[in-house]
Amino acid sequence: MVKFIKFNINLSLGKYICPLATVCSRGYNLFMGIDNSSQKYQEALDYIYSFVDYSRTHQQNLAPENFNLARVRDLMTLLGNPERAYTTIHVAGSKGKGSVCAFCASALEVQGYKVGLYTSPHMEKFNERIQINGRQIEDDELVALVEEIKPHVAKIPRITTFEIVTALGFLYFQQKRIDIGVIEVGLGGRLDATNVIMPKVSVITQLYLEHTFILGNTLTEIAEEKGGIIKPNIPVVISTQKDEAEKKLLKIASMHHSPVHQIGKDYIYQIDGYNLNRQSFSIINNKKKSKRIDLTIPLLGDFQVENAATAFAALDVLRDSDVEITDNAIKKGFKDAVWPGRFEILQASPPIIVDSAHNNDAIINLIKTVRKYFPSKSIVMVFGVSADKDVIGMLSELEPYVQQVICSQSTHPRAMDSDQLCEVARKLWDNAIAVKDVEHAFKTAINMAKGERLVLVTGSIFVVAGAREWWRKQKTSSV
Repeated sequence: MVKFIKFNINLSLGKYICPLATVCSRGYNLFMGIDNSSQKYQEALDYIYSFVDYSRTHQQNLAPENFNLARVRDLMTLLGNPERAYTTIHVAGSKGKGSVCAFCASALEVQGYKVGLYTSPHMEKFNERIQINGRQIEDDELVALVEEIKPHVAKIPRITTFEIVTALGFLYFQQKRIDIGVIEVGLGGRLDATNVIMPKVSVITQLYLEHTFILGNTLTEIAEEKGGIIKPNIPVVISTQKDEAEKKLLKIASMHHSPVHQIGKDYIYQIDGYNLNRQSFSIINNKKKSKRIDLTIPLLGDFQVENAATAFAALDVLRDSDVEITDNAIKKGFKDAVWPGRFEILQASPPIIVDSAHNNDAIINLIKTVRKYFPSKSIVMVFGVSADKDVIGMLSELEPYVQQVICSQSTHPRAMDSDQLCEVARKLWDNAIAVKDVEHAFKTAINMAKGERLVLVTGSIFVVAGAREWWRKQKTSSV
């Protein structure tokens, strides 16, 4: 059962959840006389965010009646069910689902397919969420799509921002006549707006305790929600899981007569080598006793090899549905895959790393990876996180390895106030300081590191995005 804390939300107030930056930038555009196309794009975003956006709402304020598939199903029907026009891969999980999607999409593109990639949240620009063969939806294309669906949206009471965005993505993919859509679940699985698709293969990456106000307080409850994407007789690929989660997922698959393919049991992999630019690993299909495949990926950390192995299994299972994918396409696709903000080394010497580790288990993986690649470096860390995370738990995992903490916050409505975060951090680090602005916090960390210590930016994906954006601007201006 999903566990919720009941709290009534006035859905008519959804427009006030709209990001302040969106409102401000629109006013700035009008004041400065920026071209009409930019204004129309901003108006399209304003429209999208004028509905209730649960991703910007604190989890403890959510109620069970807010989550169902009826609204998005009704919208899909009004749009002519665009999600049925192409083959799909559906990916859920607590950590790594975006990376799995990126690996799958890259390999399928190399094979020659027209591939739609739907992910969330975006890191820097909304358009990142909807891509075809690595190209983000254009501003004017988004504007046109929004105008097209407005009459249909108006017929559906209480519809949400994410449901509308999902519909935009599915409709765009249909109109562009993609061959295959790689679809990432937004939150949970069973009641997620993306769960109206009927995929060729479902994928569940590693599960951790997360979003407990919504998904439940145990791994069994979370696995029940994530496992909700498992469809009758549709094969499912399952990453390595803790026993509690594995047991529940296997039970759900059995109930649906869904063939199961498990990483670590049916697909066996081993890491063969690594450096600061890549990792190499080999994998075999243990069920088929297939030959060993040697693969290289640019994403670092043992957990990314797990993700790549999961993606390989998903593509291998897809081949059983008469979808042609050669080993060479997978090799090149994995080698060329891009998924920023995940143990991304912005600079190797002195090292500067950004990683959107947003829960305890992700932090544990992050620290393992830092110690693996930079075993002797002391760490100056910029840390910002959503207020509904296990902040003390995350910081406690970091405490033995981090010498200096700078607490910051993104502009996201759920971001924890940097001063409050610093109060918590000072229970573990006497020298913790608060620097609210991410850009300023990042510059402060670099100055403190003095070219000798490792700079790490982590926590919220939005904090990482702010740091990456400033870094890119600095590099661009120095050229």
